[in-house]
Formats: sequence, C-alpha cells, structure tokens
Amino acid sequence: MRTLLVAFTCLSILSPLWPFGENPMPGRPLIIVNKTTNQLAYLDKGEVIKIYPVATGKKPESTPEGIFLTLFKTEYPGYTRKGIAGGDKDNPLGSRWIGFNANDTQGRTYGIHGTNRPESIGTRVSAGCIRMRNSDVEELYEQIPVGTKVRIVTGWKSFEEIGREDGAILSPKGQNSSK
Repeated sequence: MRTLLVAFTCLSILSPLWPFGENPMPGRPLIIVNKTTNQLAYLDKGEVIKIYPVATGKKPESTPEGIFLTLFKTEYPGYTRKGIAGGDKDNPLGSRWIGFNANDTQGRTYGIHGTNRPESIGTRVSAGCIRMRNSDVEELYEQIPVGTKVRIVTGWKSFEEIGREDGAILSPKGQNSSK
C-alpha cells in the first residue's frame, strides 16, 4: 500500500511536467539538441537563452531522437562502468550529469554531461550521451530544474522554430515575446 501511495504521489507531482504532447506550461525551460549541427539550445521564458556546442553519438542511432524528461542531476558523477570516482581527471563524465529518460533508462544511461576531452566537442564520438564542456554544463545545470523537457532532433530547423512548435516560444516569428 505504501508503494502504491508513493507511486501515485510521484505521478501527481510529475504529471504537469510530462514531456509528451503539447507543452503544458508555455515558457517553461526546454533543452533542444540538434544532432545535425551538434548544438544544444536552452530555452526559457519564451526565448532562446543560450546555444552551446556539444558532442553527440558516433552513429546516428546512438543518440536517441524524441522528447524526453530530465529525471535527476548530479555533481561530479562517478563513472561506474570503469570504477572511476567523480572528480577524477580520468572521468569521462566531467563535472555534471543531467540524466534523461531516453529508451526507458530512468536517466542512468543517457545524459547531458561534461567531459575530460573538451577537444571532442562539436564531433560525433559519444556512445549516445550529449557531451558539453564542463564550464558549459555547469552553467546549464544551475539554470534547469529536474523535469525539464529535452527534445533531440536532426535537421536544419532553427531553435526558434522548434521552440514555437513545442510551445516553449509563443510569439510569432520575428516578434519579441515580451510585447
């Protein structure tokens, strides 16, 4: 009974943040990753706040496309696959981990994270995660709450166009959202 109550409570809390369908709260934070350009855009309050260079998966299918939800954030994550402690200079996950629920992995397999190989940024080299420079992921980490939508796409649409399609940007093209 307690497990059922906990599950119901979690669903009640997260249901307004659920990432599928229309954006339930226009102007909420949104992360868009474009695998074609190897860029990540952070949108909030109806506008593109910042665009960062990233590294994505080696193969097109390595980094899954779709709409996901950030489930948790961790500072100095350990790299358990190889037993490397968080904060170690050899840790490929860098200084931050923002886990999202791609392919039903509960945010433990796919994430937006830092790197100990900043020269890899802008390329397609990862096993599927989104790599960022440590300073960039630290900045993003501080700005986004758990529950932020992550939309991963390929193509040449602008971040503004994708944001309007998602409902994160409400103003028509060419108009400032504050008008």
